[in-house]
Amino acid sequence: MLKEFKEFIASGDLIAIAVGLIMALTLFEVIDSLVVNIINPIIAAVFGKPDFSELTLDIGDGVITYGNFLNAVITFIIVAFVLFLLVKGYNAITKKKDEEEGPTEVDLLTEIRDELKK
Repeated sequence: MLKEFKEFIASGDLIAIAVGLIMALTLFEVIDSLVVNIINPIIAAVFGKPDFSELTLDIGDGVITYGNFLNAVITFIIVAFVLFLLVKGYNAITKKKDEEEGPTEVDLLTEIRDELKK
């Protein structure tokens, strides 16, 4: 059992997942800084408040803090947009690499077939 655990820990998949998680957490810190230091000041300039956390709705003795929900939605949209841009950029880079590699297997097989017909 200990041997299996060592193999599991040393497997490349687990290391790749760990690296991906660390990169995702670091990316979140960057995006959070973007929201707090750039987006929120823009919101403050437009609406007069740096964020919406102060927005509340009083119902009897209860208080609904819908401003915190708005902050979470804004942060989610920004994170989703940044991830979209990253994935789009990654796909563009990998697509160019695929095109530079040359003909595909299907193209080569078609060419061989055509040569054999001659």
